[in-house]
Amino acid sequence: MVQKAKILLVDDRPENLLALEAILSALDQTLVRASSGEEALKALLTDDFAVILLDVQMPGMDGFETAAHIKRRERTRDIPIIFLTAINHGPHHTFRGYAAGAVDYISKPFDPWVLRAKVSVFVDLYMKNCQLREQAALLRLQLEGSNADGGQGGVATHESAGLLAELSARLAAVEEQAEALSKQLDEESADTAAVATAAHLERKLTGLRRALDALEPGTGGGPGLPT
Repeated sequence: MVQKAKILLVDDRPENLLALEAILSALDQTLVRASSGEEALKALLTDDFAVILLDVQMPGMDGFETAAHIKRRERTRDIPIIFLTAINHGPHHTFRGYAAGAVDYISKPFDPWVLRAKVSVFVDLYMKNCQLREQAALLRLQLEGSNADGGQGGVATHESAGLLAELSARLAAVEEQAEALSKQLDEESADTAAVATAAHLERKLTGLRRALDALEPGTGGGPGLPT
């Protein structure tokens, strides 16, 4: 079963949260509500999120301050943030949003289809990264098992070869999906942050592919796995 991605929705107005849930429900992911910046930071302590939709105008800790706290934490600094605002204060206000670490800054009322499409891109990137980490973890386990069973002979070698072939096939599927996503981003002239994230994912996939290739019989071992 494929694990669903979590999307954090942060807004002090319940009707806005309800509207966001209605727009994003078609993505079939897990939507998590937070009615304040403090509540959002608390949720981020325990759960991993694919993307955060963050309202700018909130009483107490506003969106800019909340984003600053998110970007200061090592655990959450790389989570994409999309700012949502009901008031367009001009270029300076928009620049402040990007300076706070947002990947996008959308003024209300926004086009539901556009918002859903933007969120979908970051969900796809998040899922590809999760798949990559799973493949690397499986390979590490196999390598540890092979080292512990050193000297077992042909059976261990046969099992290792079988698992390497399975991992290679799984990685090929992730590579194909990542390539398709990158082409889609290029064709749609997507946000620079999304394109950069996709490129980073492709580099990690390339590193994992090299590590797998180096473990093929006759190669004499290989470099460490990407993290």
